Amino acid sequence: MIKSLGSFIGELRELGLPVSTAEALDAAAALQVIDIGDRAAVREALAATMVKVPRHRASFDTAFDVFFGGVPPAITEDETDREPSGDRDSDALIAQLAAALRGGDGAALGRGVRAAVSQLSGFQQGRPVGGRYYLYRVMQRLEGIEEALAAGKEVAGFGGRLSRDDVAELMLLLREEIRREIVRRLVADRGAEPVARTLREPLVEDVDLMHATRAELERVEAAVAPLARKLATRLAQRRRHAARGRLDLRRTIRKSLAHGGALIEPSYRPPRVTKPEIVLLCDVSGSMATFARFTMQLTYAIGHQFSRVRTFAFVDAVDEVTKFFGPGTDFADSMSRMPREARVVGHDGHSDYGAVLRQFAARHSSAVTAQTTVIVTGDARNNYREPEEELLAELASRARSLFWLNPEARRFWDTGDSVMSRYQPSCDAIHEVRTLRHLERFVEDIAFPRHRSHPSILRALN
Repeated sequence: MIKSLGSFIGELRELGLPVSTAEALDAAAALQVIDIGDRAAVREALAATMVKVPRHRASFDTAFDVFFGGVPPAITEDETDREPSGDRDSDALIAQLAAALRGGDGAALGRGVRAAVSQLSGFQQGRPVGGRYYLYRVMQRLEGIEEALAAGKEVAGFGGRLSRDDVAELMLLLREEIRREIVRRLVADRGAEPVARTLREPLVEDVDLMHATRAELERVEAAVAPLARKLATRLAQRRRHAARGRLDLRRTIRKSLAHGGALIEPSYRPPRVTKPEIVLLCDVSGSMATFARFTMQLTYAIGHQFSRVRTFAFVDAVDEVTKFFGPGTDFADSMSRMPREARVVGHDGHSDYGAVLRQFAARHSSAVTAQTTVIVTGDARNNYREPEEELLAELASRARSLFWLNPEARRFWDTGDSVMSRYQPSCDAIHEVRTLRHLERFVEDIAFPRHRSHPSILRALN
């Protein structure tokens, strides 16, 4: 058990769950006071000691099923690895599963699931095929079970909605039981560690926003609001408990007179932590639109941590879109309206950073002052047009700081039509920001600057 627990904790850390040594010891202690033969109790005890964020629970459960899923029971004669001989056999299997689900018969459901995996998954020992393929194949061949579950139930009105919800819950239960049975068989065949690697999925905050699937983007969307609340709370606490200010020499000397001139109790001036003004310049062309969406959403969700936020969107023309994200607006509705109502396309709809910088300098240069932090989001792919990097340098000279967030992997910068190196000298920093975790760290840094030195002066000195 201790060996399995150690491997399990190692897998959680590989996934990105922050499991400390103290929490690992708490988990081991929890196992001493529960019935370790009760798999559900073990699952909840370990989750209570090692899962801090609700969105991490799905990854935890997958890893738990690998390391503590148990040995699959022996297959009986009616659960053999034979293909259904025809529609009649498939219909009988669907009817068996539907009856077990409707009746809440766990034992019958287990027998039906084992039979379904044996007969429908095409599972072969030693075959290097991931569990997702087996799950997909079983569920595809059980496509008639949803109709079987709904058969004989009301399908209209409020009662029909309840029936559909019940069917959806039963389908989720069936899918989960089939997944766990497949995992048990894979572990029995190949071992826990190799199976864990094949089933490993990134945490929602580590999903690559440039290449995410629709389902992954939905997970990210659901995670942004709670992430923003946590980030806003953390920033507010940091401002309240900011580091002490500079030494107040006069007050220190005055207090030292009570100790015969000994400088025992130094006094400090109150810290002056300023809220920066933010100007966002977001490339909303093509795949950049997804990254821009989450950048805007997270920044506006914690907008009270900044003194002011102005947002400009662009493709080959630039337009201010701050009005779309005012108080009381629906973010999803604003994102759908913005491409239609904002003037972000001026010519052919392909990214043109040079044209955008010219327009911004001519129309919106007053938005940038010595108190402004400018954030540019985009991949710097300019379709082989003139980048006009001197205009970015001029913009940076007037700003407090200028950062560039590039969601592309660094190894692709300056390949093809990318001109990232042409813009780099004008930036205080260029960040590879491919995930929500990277974006969170960056927003936290700009919301709570570590120093007050003007970056344009630092650039001149370097």
